[in-house]
Amino acid sequence: MNKHHPFFFIASSFLLGALSVLSFAPFNHYFISLISLSALFYIWYRSNDKKQNFLSGLFFGLGLFGFGISWIYISLNTFGGMPSWLSVLSTFLFCIFFALFIGAIGWLSSYRKSSFILTPFIWTFLEWIKGWFLTGFPWLTMGYSQIPSSPLAGFLPIVGIYGVTLILTCLAILLSYALIDKDKSSRFKKLGVITVVLISGHLLKDIQWTEPTGKPISVSLVQGNIAQDIKWQKETITQILDTYQNLIQKTQGQIILLPETAMPLLVEYIPATFKQSTLAHAMKQRGNIFIGAIERQDTSYFNVVFSLGKDSSQVYRKSHLVPFGEFIPFKFIFQYIYTHYLHIPMNDLSRGDIDQPLMTIGNQKIAFNICYEDVFGEEIIHALPSATILANVSNDAWYGKSIAAYQHLQFSQARAIETGRMMIRSTNTGVTAIIDQHGIVTAMLPTFTEDILEGSVQGFKNATPYVQFGNWPTVVLCFIVILGWIIRHSKLLSILKKK
Repeated sequence: MNKHHPFFFIASSFLLGALSVLSFAPFNHYFISLISLSALFYIWYRSNDKKQNFLSGLFFGLGLFGFGISWIYISLNTFGGMPSWLSVLSTFLFCIFFALFIGAIGWLSSYRKSSFILTPFIWTFLEWIKGWFLTGFPWLTMGYSQIPSSPLAGFLPIVGIYGVTLILTCLAILLSYALIDKDKSSRFKKLGVITVVLISGHLLKDIQWTEPTGKPISVSLVQGNIAQDIKWQKETITQILDTYQNLIQKTQGQIILLPETAMPLLVEYIPATFKQSTLAHAMKQRGNIFIGAIERQDTSYFNVVFSLGKDSSQVYRKSHLVPFGEFIPFKFIFQYIYTHYLHIPMNDLSRGDIDQPLMTIGNQKIAFNICYEDVFGEEIIHALPSATILANVSNDAWYGKSIAAYQHLQFSQARAIETGRMMIRSTNTGVTAIIDQHGIVTAMLPTFTEDILEGSVQGFKNATPYVQFGNWPTVVLCFIVILGWIIRHSKLLSILKKK
């Protein structure tokens, strides 16, 4: 495994990255990521060559993102109308951009022999940067590979998803050291540490960080299954309204939840007859109905959830918008592509405030998040510990019959574990589900079906350590370790020692 075998070097790294996808939803073989990361680190250690390790990391990333988020092509080509060649190129460039992060880790791991030990901290720190840089895209963050069944998920309410990434990569580097170590005693010690960490994580799962508050509330989660290619056509508006009207009248819950932009028109244009009959049904159920739509305020447009029912009218405006889908970044670069090659409706929306009043039903307070806002744990906790229930509304029809919807479900599971709150999800085509406070899906609908998921949700109070401190303990730890190494090995320190 060295610089004399570049093809094997690159091919094996690419394969390891591709295999890592099996750790994430919908496959959930969480142990594979530990093995693949350990093998990658073993390659880096044995090579200790900057160029080879950069290429290894780059191709590991291409395998990971190339297989893990290839569904981006579907949204660009099938539903966005972009030509095939440009969709392929755009998807490839998107994947290679994120693969460069892992390539950089490989390069830094071989900067000096002693820098290899920094690998978990650099990996975690760069994943955190990837989570907010250019509005953030934390998809396939390694910590998610452990959700919800791995023993490491027990650490999630304490350190959050990036903390789990740090623990996972630390275990992976220990395992790689164990493979390298020729001393049996030292090898067993490293394997012993790994075992202790896994057992500790498993035991942490038994801790109840939060406790129930109030009585369970019945919920009806509506899945309209409206095809994406007809959703925004004027000719189908009446058909879509009738579909949701019929489904709403069949619901039995106090909380009736419709998907993101279930109404394919502005709130002000929703027919009064629709609102009146919906309100009457919600009052009959002694509850509230929450509807996704687009709201106009002066010249601004917002992706919103608004309520009708026994409580006063409420609204939540999406604050973390999807780049290219809901707003156009770097318009001076991409405006031409949007004008001539891509046709995505509502691609110039405004952001809602980060801190907004919580939706309420009785004594329960609901923290809403729209679409992929539930990917950002540090933003979800803004509403906590006041919120007792989490709710997500989405439209993953953009990604067709791919693994994207299940990956998105995994993010919601992570948020439930981090916060110790139940999460209810209503989606257009799936995955519509009820998730308990341990991140376990207790009920879900088949994807691409028109149906209603009836169940109940329990409110919870109190705060997990992650709710109190967020990602900062993990980020600061990584920063201190990396900075400490830099200072220790800096030329300046060497000069000062000589003096």
